[in-house]
Amino acid sequence: MKKIVIAMDSFKGCLTSTQANEAAEAGVHDVFPDAKIIKISVSDGGEGLLGAVKEMIHSIEMTVPSHDPLMRPIKGIYAISEDRKTAFIELASVSGLPLLIETERNPWITTTFGTGELIFDALERGCRQFIIGIGGSATNDAGLGLLQAVGFNFLDDKGRVLGQGGNILEKVAKVDFSKVHLAVKESRLS
Repeated sequence: MKKIVIAMDSFKGCLTSTQANEAAEAGVHDVFPDAKIIKISVSDGGEGLLGAVKEMIHSIEMTVPSHDPLMRPIKGIYAISEDRKTAFIELASVSGLPLLIETERNPWITTTFGTGELIFDALERGCRQFIIGIGGSATNDAGLGLLQAVGFNFLDDKGRVLGQGGNILEKVAKVDFSKVHLAVKESRLS
């Protein structure tokens, strides 16, 4: 009996890792009907990271109010380990390309703020270890939006607080740390 391992990443905008694995399994069974198939969901850090994590470890799915790359309200989802120490966050789920239609894809105005909201929630729940998949991003704000959500303020040369989006990068003159979540210092992001 043949034993075949199928571990395919997602096909952006077409198939999740799980769907791609199932399609491949059907094709293999057409040729080798008696083959034993082992399917493993994988992710390169973009879409599908949470699905792969759920298949590999026991985790708890968390749902929190969040914002998409254009600051529209959405439901954010992330996972935490059973011991509640590690959070698994897929940036693409709240700050990713699939959330925007093509005409909305403008890294000058999109933000990672929603990803930071998930981190903030996990900090509040006691997580101090973070595994963050950053693939599939619809943003180019260098993570400033993420940092804003956990309390950082970015100021221009006149001391004014800047808004969100990639367009603020060239305007940042000072960083205000006074409102940063206290647990950030105790945390590790990977």
